[in-house]
Amino acid sequence: MAHYELSGKLSKYLDRHLIFPLLEFLQEKGLYAEDDVLKAKIALLQRTNMVDFAMDIHKDLYQTEDVPPEMMERRSEVVGRLRTLQKAVDPIIACLSNPNVIRNFRQDRSFNLQLLKDEFDIGPDHVDALYQYAKFQFDCGNYSSASELLQAYRPLVTTSERNLSVLWGKLAADILMVDYDAATEDIARLREAIDNAPFLTPLMQLQQRTWLMHWSLHVFWNHENGKNALIDLFLQPAFTSAITVNAQHLLRYLAAAVVVNKRRRNVLKELIRLIQTESYEYSDPITEFLECLFVNYDFDGAQVKLAECEAVIDADYFLTAIKAEFLENARLFVFETYCRIHQCIDIAMLAERLNMDQEAAEKWIANLILNARLNAKIDSKAGTVVMGVQSQSVQEALVEKAKGLSARTFTLANAVGGGAVARA
Repeated sequence: MAHYELSGKLSKYLDRHLIFPLLEFLQEKGLYAEDDVLKAKIALLQRTNMVDFAMDIHKDLYQTEDVPPEMMERRSEVVGRLRTLQKAVDPIIACLSNPNVIRNFRQDRSFNLQLLKDEFDIGPDHVDALYQYAKFQFDCGNYSSASELLQAYRPLVTTSERNLSVLWGKLAADILMVDYDAATEDIARLREAIDNAPFLTPLMQLQQRTWLMHWSLHVFWNHENGKNALIDLFLQPAFTSAITVNAQHLLRYLAAAVVVNKRRRNVLKELIRLIQTESYEYSDPITEFLECLFVNYDFDGAQVKLAECEAVIDADYFLTAIKAEFLENARLFVFETYCRIHQCIDIAMLAERLNMDQEAAEKWIANLILNARLNAKIDSKAGTVVMGVQSQSVQEALVEKAKGLSARTFTLANAVGGGAVARA
């Protein structure tokens, strides 16, 4: 299933720090040669400040205690830069640590800057140093510190460009701290900022939305209401456009979210349309499973694709945790669709496919029929599920009732008329 492994596509739209968990996962799964993964880790860390970590990986890769001179030089640069920044930000950090200062801040960020200047002699250089120090801490892997510093910096941002940059940094830091509630709020702020940023052209907005969907995968697959939020975000017209133009592979995650979310069956038709439209650009067993089932009604093909889905999910960093949930709901899709187009279904055959004994399968099917509101009954003696005709629509039911009332009225009128004639 390495052919369907998406880390190469995903990494184009992820911050390098957000790629690292994917590499850890690939190393654990053994999908690629371990030496290749370790080299990829070193390459990833070269443009960060996590030099000691890169040195440790180098030692592990080459089985040596020696490290290249350029790594040692890079380490000296990082330490020197840290000392310089710490000296530059000490005054503003001391100032912002005072709760009374924060209480005097207003929505007007220019006012906040002027307050710091007048009351504490904190100027633009100090404020910019705070932003640079937050970025530096993030690149060192100190995500908690970076998040706190960016939060403190936000009331002092006066330009849309810098505000957008801060929001991206805050989202990345919160993801890497596993603070998914805060990250969900960050996504909402970023979405609004992208929609309203005056300096972004439509093409730049499209690119920003593509990045946001990729970053959001870290959040939505780990948050309690994340699957709903993923569906809502990805199916917004502006974000759907970004998928179809830049990132058709994201259909895998939209499809998986819909399959495991029983309450969102209402978007299935739109999802299938997207999958069909983009199938010439992208497909995988998850999208093909839905296409087999709901477009071609190919149940044998759906079973084959469902088996392949299991392997695909095993190799996907974001989906591996929902494997059992996905397979269960996918089987429900198969059963419900099969029931709608067949008159009589052998329970023993279904039990075998579901890996259940016949009695347990019969109970499971009974509950499924009830929940799916199918017009069916179980014939326990024959060991079959017998499907009835589809339930009437409300309009059809009303028409039938009207016809019945009309017939009874006509009969009653005739009876009354006949009785009157007899009496005469």
